[in-house]
Amino acid sequence: MTAIKHALQRDIFTPNDERLLSIVNVCKAGKKKKNCFLCATVTTERPVQVRVVKVKKSDKGDFYKRQMAWELRDLAEVDAKDASKENPEFDLHFEKVYRWVASSTAEKNSFISCIWKLNQRYLRKKVEFVNVSSQLLEESVPSGESQSVAGGDEDALDDYQELNAREEQDIEGMMEVCEYAISNAEAFAEKLSRELQVLDGANIQSIMASEKQVNILMQLLDEALSEVDTIEGKLSSYEEMLQSVKEQMDQISQSNRLIQISNTNNGKLLDEIQFLVNYMDLSKGHIRALQDGDLSSPKGIEACINASEALLQCMNVALRPGHEKLMAVKQQQHLFTELRDTFARRLTNHLNNVFVHQGHDQSSTLSQHTAELTLPKHSPLHRDLLRYAKLMEWLKNTQREKYDGLSRTYVDYMTRLYEREIKDFFEVAKIKMAGTTKEGKGNKFATLPRKESALKQETESLHGSSGKLTGSTSSLNKLAVQGSSSRRSQSSSLLDMGNMSASDLDVADRTKFDKIFEQVLSELEPLCLAEQDFISKFFKLQQHPTLGEVESDGGVPSRQKDMVRLMMNKIFQSIETELNSLIALGDKIDSFHSLYMLVKMSHHVWTAQNVDPASYLSTTLGNVLVTVKRNFDKCISGQIRQMEEVKISKKSKVGILPFVTGFEEFAELAETIFRNAERRGDLDKAYVKLIRAVFMNVRLYALQHFFEGVEARVAQGVREEEVSYQLAFNKQELRKVIKEYPGKEVKKGLDNLYKKVDKHLCEEESLLQVVWHSMQDEFIRQYKHFEGLIGRCYPGSGITMEFTIGDMLEYFSSIAQSH
Repeated sequence: MTAIKHALQRDIFTPNDERLLSIVNVCKAGKKKKNCFLCATVTTERPVQVRVVKVKKSDKGDFYKRQMAWELRDLAEVDAKDASKENPEFDLHFEKVYRWVASSTAEKNSFISCIWKLNQRYLRKKVEFVNVSSQLLEESVPSGESQSVAGGDEDALDDYQELNAREEQDIEGMMEVCEYAISNAEAFAEKLSRELQVLDGANIQSIMASEKQVNILMQLLDEALSEVDTIEGKLSSYEEMLQSVKEQMDQISQSNRLIQISNTNNGKLLDEIQFLVNYMDLSKGHIRALQDGDLSSPKGIEACINASEALLQCMNVALRPGHEKLMAVKQQQHLFTELRDTFARRLTNHLNNVFVHQGHDQSSTLSQHTAELTLPKHSPLHRDLLRYAKLMEWLKNTQREKYDGLSRTYVDYMTRLYEREIKDFFEVAKIKMAGTTKEGKGNKFATLPRKESALKQETESLHGSSGKLTGSTSSLNKLAVQGSSSRRSQSSSLLDMGNMSASDLDVADRTKFDKIFEQVLSELEPLCLAEQDFISKFFKLQQHPTLGEVESDGGVPSRQKDMVRLMMNKIFQSIETELNSLIALGDKIDSFHSLYMLVKMSHHVWTAQNVDPASYLSTTLGNVLVTVKRNFDKCISGQIRQMEEVKISKKSKVGILPFVTGFEEFAELAETIFRNAERRGDLDKAYVKLIRAVFMNVRLYALQHFFEGVEARVAQGVREEEVSYQLAFNKQELRKVIKEYPGKEVKKGLDNLYKKVDKHLCEEESLLQVVWHSMQDEFIRQYKHFEGLIGRCYPGSGITMEFTIGDMLEYFSSIAQSH
């Protein structure tokens, strides 16, 4: 191993200025045995670099080559596997774990001991040794070869000093003087030894000759020692004095720290006191305002508002930890609670009184509105109460029970007030509606029976004394219903709209009714909107919340809208009922009033929804609009039914059916009412139904009348095949009726009807096409119905219509194209 060590030092490490300290022959654990050497080296230059080098013998010769090197500072752990038993295996933990098996346990221990010493000397015990015997680490490495490798070389490295230039020159000079210095080294060494002895003797004689100087030197040393003792004594006294000063300085420093802590504590205490004084102190002026402030004057209200806001800020201040335990804080909180409760009671009582007093003042003005179709304005009440809006918000935030109680009180009071006003208002409206009937038909009352003349007088008495209302709504409704039956028989059907002597009066009556109904809606609309706006502002139920409210709680706006809606439904609970009653009265007076009401109500609903789709007014008018639309549909159905039930005298062979002229009058009236109206589509749909009914009754009227008689006989029990034996419905009568409708006359009648329809429908082309197509389908349906009756009731007779279905289709097509 020594030869290998010297060879490695010479061939590998000396050229790299490195010195080999320890070597171990190893192979990798768990693999095919392939030997190599791990070497512990240090550099000869400062600073010293310590490395572990892996050296492998070349396969092609007897020389060695450097394969890998690791810095010892990168070594994290040395694991000897077993500290108690001999085991050649060990692990080195660099960037990864390298597992080795040494050729002998002695070599492994020697190498680990060298690594341990290098770690102690150069790495400050950075490397961790595991499963290594403590005896191995504490004791010196055993003597022998390993000692010379691991320890001797390291010590030699520490003691070795290179010759300087002067020493080299002296040695070379000596060797040049002595001729045999190189050829006979032993003689040269002996000569040098003799010369050294001579020099040593000369040195001893020189020392002995200088004894006197030595004695003097010793005396001086003794004096120096005495002086040193004196100085040490002084230093000791100085040290004691300094120790005393140190203790005093420590006490001063401790006192300074205590003073600093005290100052810090005093500053923090002052901050806490300042915080409590700033945020939990209520001025005497605010306390007086809360206890005795005037809630009736603007100045007093403003002072109370400022005081209540200051109190709320004091109560809502975020106290710091520990504040709630302070007696002063508890006292202030108790004071704030008492002030809050006292002011809340005062405010609630005052607002209750304001509601009552304002109600009496408002009730006193009702009489001046009863003679006119107007509703009292509540803007003065709202203006006076809105001064307390901020106080209501404060009450809502601090005393929710009192706030809710005050809300209920306001709603109950206003419900009774509005109920009286709305009831009186609608009674006046109904009387004026009854008055329009009396005025419009005044020239016809003379022809009514005695009972109706008495009804006229009662109506006139009601209308003439509108300034002093007597009688009830129920009696007025009864009167209107009784009068409406006679009126309907005169002017509310298409059959009698052709009565030109009365049409102008009908238009005048309906115009007055339209104005009255518009006046009713125009009075209700601002009333409801003003009240809803007041409720939102006064009770702080804003319809449009701020961005902060929406972000903090997405359900707040919805709950506020629900509260407004509930309050409005309670306050104006009678409006929808009264409106429905008024609409029913107008419909009973004249069914055509539903046209006016549909247009007006639709317009007001549309306006209310544009302002606020979720408002009480929009919802209520929308509900009433459903009733109006139902009455409109009932009116159209009634006109159609009257057309179907009309009976024409057989003596009248030629002429215009009354409902044809009536439809023309209806179309002119409807176009006037629905001009630019939002519900134009409803009228167009009604046109389709009415024109279909008109056409169904105009065309083939004699045939229809004949076959209605046939169906009546069958319904009475006569068998279909025996109908032809009835005198009025025999085959000869059937041929006579069919001859009245040749194809030429049918086409001419259809052409005239097309012109009438085109004249009275709106300019929208698609509507005329829809109506014309509907008439065609109805005509074909009726034609097939007549043919079916002929086939069943007159079998084998060979009787057919003068025109076919193909002819009818050609008539309709050519008429439409020609126009």
